[in-house]
Amino acid sequence: MKIKPKHILLLGITISLAFAINKTTPLYLETPKAWPKPHYDFSKNPLTEEGFQLGRNLFYDPILSRDSTISCASCHLQSTGFTHVDHSLSHGIEGKIGTRNSMTLMNLAWSKSFMWDGGINHLDVQPLNPITSPVEMGETLEHLVSKLQKTEKYPLLFEKAFGDSKITGQRLLKALSQFELQLVSSNSKYDKVMRKEVIFTEQEQNGYKLFKTNCASCHNEPLFNSEKFENNGLAIDTTLNDIGRMKITNKQEDYLRFKVPTLRNVQFTFPYMHDGRFKTLTEVVKHYNSLGKNKRLPKQLAKPMKLSDNERVDLVAFLKTLTDTEFLFDKRFSFPKE
Repeated sequence: MKIKPKHILLLGITISLAFAINKTTPLYLETPKAWPKPHYDFSKNPLTEEGFQLGRNLFYDPILSRDSTISCASCHLQSTGFTHVDHSLSHGIEGKIGTRNSMTLMNLAWSKSFMWDGGINHLDVQPLNPITSPVEMGETLEHLVSKLQKTEKYPLLFEKAFGDSKITGQRLLKALSQFELQLVSSNSKYDKVMRKEVIFTEQEQNGYKLFKTNCASCHNEPLFNSEKFENNGLAIDTTLNDIGRMKITNKQEDYLRFKVPTLRNVQFTFPYMHDGRFKTLTEVVKHYNSLGKNKRLPKQLAKPMKLSDNERVDLVAFLKTLTDTEFLFDKRFSFPKE
């Protein structure tokens, strides 16, 4: 069949469009074996290498804050499981202090809600909270976009990621999500034991049994978290007066309920609890081991653990098997070098 000139023109346009569409390098989030399906809808924000690198640059750049002193990484340090360890509560611009300990950033594709109170229900809008918080970054999305547009590097990075140099709030947030979605921790000793590559020590194995009996109902394997909000028996800090999820729902039953966090890399994510009141895992275990009667406690915690000193040590030994050093020191997640 003879191809007419108009067909050649159409074919050329089709090929040109295909090349334009495929300028980015696709990335894929691999779900570890035996893990549930991610909650995040990737069809609305396809992962690309260029989007990931843009998000990585934004994550580490203090330009996101009003006075260019605070970046996402200021409170989310890679080597400590993408949280901070040098103080109990998050610090922001002008030396301001927040009311909560920063949460870890890992395996976020499997989360339905974010923040200690679940006030955010989508990863793509989560950064708006710290960016606009007066005690964190104190910035507006509109002004941030304007600042980025005036830089030398960001129009180029946005063009690589999205096909043109236009910077918008939506693109900024999606790029941050692309970086954070890649923060998958799934290669701890626990994971290797589950894959039958190594075995637990006797102490770790005993700690694992204790964990499954006393902790797993809230910290569900293999992610070691849940979408639940629970009262964990902590008395309210009267200087912070943080009422937890009740602030979002206005329901009395949500008083002092906080999101159940992941225990992955928990060895390095101290201080613990929503207000960072415990400095060590031993303190955390002692807290749960000493819970008395409290009508607000979930049924899982209503029955005292009554662990011996040796059993508490064994439980902590198991928790340390959730450390994924490959994740904590992966250079792809570290500060981007120019």
